Amino acid sequence: MQARQPHDSARKDLSSYLFFLVEHGSGALEYEGVHRGLKTGDCAFLDCRRPYLHRTGENLWHLRWVHFFGPNMGAIYKKYEERGGQPVFRARQPERFSRLLQELYQLAGSDDYVRDMQIYGKLVELLTLLMEESWHPGTVRVTHGKKQNLQEIKEYLDTHFAEKITLDDLSAKFYINKFYLTRVFKEQFGQPVTNYLVQLRITQAKRMLRFTDRSIEAIAQDCGLNDANYFSRLFKKVEGVPPGEYRRQW
Repeated sequence: MQARQPHDSARKDLSSYLFFLVEHGSGALEYEGVHRGLKTGDCAFLDCRRPYLHRTGENLWHLRWVHFFGPNMGAIYKKYEERGGQPVFRARQPERFSRLLQELYQLAGSDDYVRDMQIYGKLVELLTLLMEESWHPGTVRVTHGKKQNLQEIKEYLDTHFAEKITLDDLSAKFYINKFYLTRVFKEQFGQPVTNYLVQLRITQAKRMLRFTDRSIEAIAQDCGLNDANYFSRLFKKVEGVPPGEYRRQW
């Protein structure tokens, strides 16, 4: 993306993560109350649920960028920060990031029947490279106080999302206070339990809408939502279109 004139771009509360590389030019980023200048070869890796603003400099920049999201991204970004990863860093090998982003663009524009899996593979490669760049032992975050690892609960949700699940159910099954569960789950995985469960269900619904001819009512039940009307409202709230329109688009 080549900026054609100076401008600001401000965002917050997006369920997304943003990575961009400054290929040419300069600009600035405000993130978590800190102002940072950027120039050719600098990278930014941001959690877009947090407020941020970026602007071009007088030397209009050219960026390569990608927005992406996944159910494990909260935990991945937390690990990135714990390893010493910064929102802005100087890439040791910027050409590797540039190549990866170009390959992602090419895949996004292709009609290959396994395009989704190819894009997934490239995003994993991008995250692996970011983890390599993040390792700064001198600035590793130290977590005080031991908190229960909720990976087991997350894995349970991953495989049982089609069932009726409440916080009280999880609390009883895993012998954990539901208020503690709510707080620590969000800290570890970047979103509340209920949001994560909705995300799993909507993701499954999208797969079924795209790759099966099952009715909306049947898909709602298969995703743990027995009320088809509620399912349709929830789907539209998350995806911006009703499930029938989503299927037609695909």
